[in-house]
Amino acid sequence: MQMQKEVHLTGKDLTQMVQLRPQDVGRYAIVPGPKDRLEVLVKKLESPVRNFSFMEYTMYTGAYNGIKITAINGGRFSTDTSITTEVMCNAKIQNIIRIGTCGALDENIKVGDLVVADSVIRGDGVTPYYVDKSFQTAPDKKISDTLFSVAKDLGANVYRGYVWTTDALLRETKELVEAKRKEGAIAVDMVSSTLLTIAQIYKVKAAAILAVSDNVITGEMGFMNPLYYIAETKLIEIALETVKRLEGK
Repeated sequence: MQMQKEVHLTGKDLTQMVQLRPQDVGRYAIVPGPKDRLEVLVKKLESPVRNFSFMEYTMYTGAYNGIKITAINGGRFSTDTSITTEVMCNAKIQNIIRIGTCGALDENIKVGDLVVADSVIRGDGVTPYYVDKSFQTAPDKKISDTLFSVAKDLGANVYRGYVWTTDALLRETKELVEAKRKEGAIAVDMVSSTLLTIAQIYKVKAAAILAVSDNVITGEMGFMNPLYYIAETKLIEIALETVKRLEGK
């Protein structure tokens, strides 16, 4: 007996499983990775309603300055990010803003600085199942430009450029890192290429802004640095203000 379906479980199937409908969500989604950052974001929304809780992922929808916004802890890695991104896209969310973290690949980019992804170098294990090597993943320019402008206006030290996504956190070797830097990468993370690629396939506008947690070139670790935690909080403020500007408010 052969497999009966073309795909065992699709994003549409999963969206129906959690009983999520387009009318339940906003046109915009702001997507942090961890749940604690989601909780901080949700506190800034007016009358947030929990859409669903599935495994360790929870989605809320509320309002900010009269704009309906959805928030979900979208995952820390490519595999779980692919699942939550599929759900958002199948729920017909139109704009996705990822607020995450990254390691700097430039000695001049410091812990606590921010990076807007202008493009990505796909090194994850998920996107090869979606697209071939020639596919060009492109964040939405308008959202990216607005994120960068808002970050500048709010006093952040912000850069923009290529972000390399990898699944092998403990195999960021000197040889591999230098190769990716030659390709133009200024930062490395474990999420952006997956979220942005899947969103692009669904024709959903998406962008990513990341707080620098460490510097791969200098060896600086900033996970306990107050500047990193301040930057994480600043990302939420930047994302919310970006939505306001995109809506002309």
